[in-house]
Amino acid sequence: MRTHDQQRFFRNLMQAARRSFLALAAVTLVLGSVPASADNGVGNTTTVQATAKLAPDLQQALTAASVANLAWAKDTASGRMVKVLVIGFSTVDPDLTGLRSAIVSAGGSVYYKFISVNAVYALLPASRVVTIAQRSDVESISPNRLTVRTRSLVQSVSGSYESNGAGAVVTPGVDGTGVGIAFLDSGIMATHKAFLGAGGASRVKRSVDMMNDSDVALHGAKEWVGGFDYSKQLVPGSAGRATFESTINSTGASFEDPLGHGTVVASIAAGGDVYGAIDSTGVAPGASLYDVRVLDDQGLGNVADALEGIDWVIFHGREYGIRVLNVSLAADSTESYMTDPLCRAVRNAVAAGITVVVAAGNYGQDAQGNEVYGSISAPGNEPSVITVGSDNPHDTITRADDSVNFFSSRGPTRGGYLDAQGHFHPDNVLKPDLIAPGNHIVGALSTDVTGTLSSELAIEFPQLVQQTGLDTGLIQVSGTSFSAPVVSGTVALMLQANPGLTPPLIKAILQYTAEALPGYNLLEQGAGLVNVPGALTMASAISPLVGLRAATNTIRVGDSILGFGKSMPAPYSTIEGRQVKWSQFVTMGGQQVLGGSALMTRYQLAYNPTIQWVGNRVTDTDADFFPGTFYISGFEEAPVKPQALVSPGVQTLSKLLGPSVLAAGKGVFTPTIVIAGYADQGQGKVLTQGIVLSEGIVLSEGIVLSEGIILSEGIILSEGIILSEGVVLSEGVVLSEGVVLSEGVVLSEGVVLSEGVILSENAGLGEP
Repeated sequence: MRTHDQQRFFRNLMQAARRSFLALAAVTLVLGSVPASADNGVGNTTTVQATAKLAPDLQQALTAASVANLAWAKDTASGRMVKVLVIGFSTVDPDLTGLRSAIVSAGGSVYYKFISVNAVYALLPASRVVTIAQRSDVESISPNRLTVRTRSLVQSVSGSYESNGAGAVVTPGVDGTGVGIAFLDSGIMATHKAFLGAGGASRVKRSVDMMNDSDVALHGAKEWVGGFDYSKQLVPGSAGRATFESTINSTGASFEDPLGHGTVVASIAAGGDVYGAIDSTGVAPGASLYDVRVLDDQGLGNVADALEGIDWVIFHGREYGIRVLNVSLAADSTESYMTDPLCRAVRNAVAAGITVVVAAGNYGQDAQGNEVYGSISAPGNEPSVITVGSDNPHDTITRADDSVNFFSSRGPTRGGYLDAQGHFHPDNVLKPDLIAPGNHIVGALSTDVTGTLSSELAIEFPQLVQQTGLDTGLIQVSGTSFSAPVVSGTVALMLQANPGLTPPLIKAILQYTAEALPGYNLLEQGAGLVNVPGALTMASAISPLVGLRAATNTIRVGDSILGFGKSMPAPYSTIEGRQVKWSQFVTMGGQQVLGGSALMTRYQLAYNPTIQWVGNRVTDTDADFFPGTFYISGFEEAPVKPQALVSPGVQTLSKLLGPSVLAAGKGVFTPTIVIAGYADQGQGKVLTQGIVLSEGIVLSEGIVLSEGIILSEGIILSEGIILSEGVVLSEGVVLSEGVVLSEGVVLSEGVVLSEGVILSENAGLGEP
């Protein structure tokens, strides 16, 4: 919902960012050099090395002629100031005391010390940013960018009715009860009848508003004024913790979701039917909901608020039984997943045992209707999360006519870094992971508690309102924002059926049991369309002790993970009377395509949620706890020693796919249904020794994307996507194949590639 002025503002930002990024390509940098030692933070790096720790958009803002269009930078009487997220690196000072003191001494202020990522949110004079970056206890510095929302038929298309509806044939009674889902969004209307539970009480257990904890309101902080450290360690049971919880508490507020986006998202994941002409039942109507508001009534927020929200979810995860985090918002980062603050935070949430589901974004098509690859937004570009694209059911309950929505963002991920020669190296992680219904989906309509005030969605798009009434209103929406909660609800069902599943094992099951749609490739639909009965069937066959054994290191790669007396299910499901074949493959290690039943019958190291394997980078993340409690206080990441990553018996399909050539439909452009056929027929190479990490090198046959993707006839896309603040602010409400109603009929601002090349659906390469 953007005004004409906002539209022009964001368009100008994108054009400015494109010019800035092209100029930046000539700068000699070495990205993200981590200091060899973690001392007390005394500066010991060169200016070039320090500058390399800064995100590209932050570098530009330090010397730009004007920062008038940036929410995180301002020219003041004291000089230019920037609001940044400083990622710390210290083994001797986990509270980053020295760094915080240095920021204050440099004329800055510290607002917040995070749990979800070892970082502080701070204000800094632009002239002192590089000085702070020279410290050895600083790993990277990113601006506090904007975030924005990304965008029963659901039960029928996803197959959840087959699993928990009347006459369920898979796991009767499974409706998500006992599983908590947190929503990082614009709020949830807790009094809506879609969220009523037993005895008439709301299933929205807690509502918190991170926007109440603003820079100004935070402990009396003065806007854009340096010299203060407002951050406090929010120890469980302390007065500081109590004050913070009281500040953000919004349970019982009169208008908890003035935008309306979060209410729809939550109802798709876990709403009950409110009775009326349309059945709007969500996927897991028995689940408990936790409302974490980080977006305002226009759908805007910032990364710091989002990180605080993730902090809250991690801190209370075990206490409240939060097992799933739905993130239907995006930020405009061009950073690698390794350094991006949002990616770090959700990665640590996964390490804490929380399954994170993220909307892929609505940038799969430019304003001219061309298909755009490499358009996944952050944190959907984080390898450990489940990134969900959008399926179009075409308003029918059968899946036979489904297609991938034009607007749904395509992979691979294109965040990355600049090397010493100024060359951009994208991450090129295979995304999305799968797709879910996200077109013409009906969900709960938010109002205030009296029904007097309507949400912004209803005001801007009255034609989308399907049903009115106090606490019973419904609205029709489209977009990947509404595909993600279909998967979040599915995860809740899986965890009720088998509480011992780990986040990466859940991801693997969802991919393995997905249905490959014909005509779409790996970068368009991942492993295929979510299959709820298939996921529940497979989840129920696995031992409920897998998670505990992984946490206690009592399971080895190759050990059986099937439950006692269980066998591998037949690889198909029945949905609405139609047989659905499972894809029988997963993506792993960022660029690996693996198949075969051994994936579901034997333990793989990647099923441990603390392990992250991407390319040749394998790390282990351990959580730290406040003394004497189960509350997480932070995380530490370390390399993994040489060992097996994948068990013998798994099939590697990567080599079968060949080089990534669009016109030939090879490599990453191979149709998913072809890959599923390879897996079903056992055509991949069976790994007799598995995949092993040895001397820092992963011995595998993955799809090699390190130098860019060959699109067609020698044309290489290697410079990534130019995103400026606001480019990802074009989600809107997407209708009928990606048309965004914002100023009449308007499509996304578009994703611009550094050479001005946008991939056309017709195998051509056209200028934007």
